[in-house]
Amino acid sequence: MTGAAAIVIALVQLTLFVFLAPVLIGVIRQVRARLEGRAGSGIWQPWRDVRKLLTKNPVRAADSSWMLAAGPVTLLVSSLLLCALLPLVGTLPLPLIPSDLFVIVSVMLIGVVALALVGLDAGTAFGGMGSSRHMTVAALVEPTLLLAVYALSIPAGTSTLSLIVETRLATPAVIISPVSLLAMVALAIAIMAETSRLPVDNPSTHLELTMLHEAMVLEASGRDLAWLELGSWLKLAALLGLLSNLIVPWGIATEFSALGVIVGAGTVTVKILLLGVLLSVGEVFLAKARLFRVPELLAGSFALALLAVTASYLVA
Repeated sequence: MTGAAAIVIALVQLTLFVFLAPVLIGVIRQVRARLEGRAGSGIWQPWRDVRKLLTKNPVRAADSSWMLAAGPVTLLVSSLLLCALLPLVGTLPLPLIPSDLFVIVSVMLIGVVALALVGLDAGTAFGGMGSSRHMTVAALVEPTLLLAVYALSIPAGTSTLSLIVETRLATPAVIISPVSLLAMVALAIAIMAETSRLPVDNPSTHLELTMLHEAMVLEASGRDLAWLELGSWLKLAALLGLLSNLIVPWGIATEFSALGVIVGAGTVTVKILLLGVLLSVGEVFLAKARLFRVPELLAGSFALALLAVTASYLVA
């Protein structure tokens, strides 16, 4: 019964986030447009873009390999796995694939490598440059993600994310502890870098010399571009959902019931959209960091995560 309930919650999370991810991007873009004095294209524009791209056949270079076709699908599948495994609507873990910290980071890394290979496959200068920068950032971000969540796992006594969220829900004092605050700041910076947001990357730029994510998708078109965009949006929504449930765990379903799932879905939607608004407001007042300053920023977040782990062991 528990396994069937976990599968139902995973399917609910998949369905919800496939719908929610484009809306989140639309909200971020619309809020930013309003703050910058522009009308904006509306929160449904990302949905329209994906729908239009799905109707178009991709145009691929003659010398490109199968990776240009397989990479976007791989990124999308890895993002969908994140949405199914993370404790977003409920904390019931899937019976065969645990929501373990190391499993989650490994699934994310599959998408990271797939996106980098897509940028490299066409053999263009900008694609190779974007992939190189992308992997450099990933090499600095992954240890921070591991350490930040590991610091939160020490009070729970487990690296399973669903149990970490349940522990924080049962003992609210852990949420406002110095260890938790340090880990949350480090995790937030790592998520911004992992999802190519400011100040690490500007998702709305088209200046070739400063692009990271956009440089890797320059050669993609049609359905390939739709899968790449949707996969990136899903990862952002899933990671913001995880961050929100770690900061404010109330509302998530710890037991299976129809009312609990509905409340959990509604709660995580509100949390993610609020974080999206805060993100867009922050990006208005942030400038993109110089490329050589990015390692310093990520090293600072790693130091915060390491400090959180050390303090957690001392407190324990």
